[in-house]
Amino acid sequence: MVQHCLDRGYEVVGVCRSKSVDKLDRFRDRIKIFPGATNDREVISKAVAGCKGVLTVLVPWGVQQYSSGTAQAVMDFAEQGARLIFSCGWHISRDGKDVYSWKLKTFAKIFGGLARFFRLVELEDQVEACGRIFESDSWWTVVRGSDLEEGESQGLPVWSRHVGDPILKSNLTRRVDFALFMVAAIENDDLIHEAPAIVGCQTPSALEHAVNK
Repeated sequence: MVQHCLDRGYEVVGVCRSKSVDKLDRFRDRIKIFPGATNDREVISKAVAGCKGVLTVLVPWGVQQYSSGTAQAVMDFAEQGARLIFSCGWHISRDGKDVYSWKLKTFAKIFGGLARFFRLVELEDQVEACGRIFESDSWWTVVRGSDLEEGESQGLPVWSRHVGDPILKSNLTRRVDFALFMVAAIENDDLIHEAPAIVGCQTPSALEHAVNK
């Protein structure tokens, strides 16, 4: 995501957990880094000052309202009129019209329960975070990602409003292209107040949709 922003000529400010700052060493001379947690309101207030776009990964770490705390801090401190791009998974539904496979529903139920039991992840808080975003009058977009894979970019992913739509059937996106979609959304006003569910543009379901379009 950092590289995509730099490629577009953006001045980049990043918030990164202190123990992970070294992962950004190759960008150290090109971006400004605020070490800290993304739900630290003081850190976020400093990081988003003057930013016209804020890209936020809603990570549900631990049982500490990490996602909702992050989202709330970004919405509270971002500049008025800034584009706020958030990311999460397909399990988030804006209007309840998404149709999930039994595999995805089973995984979310079992994994979510076990993760919360061991205090590793709190999926319910990610739902809470997105609920707050959906109710906000800020210029938000919530990008809902499919399963991810590594590899070279295949291009900008395609999207649909509801999980279960045929175009999304392949349920796979390159990680680098998930980041590309988030960065591209900054300048795409058509995505304001949308929660696009994305899939790789070269996946079978996306290609089939393009042929039948």
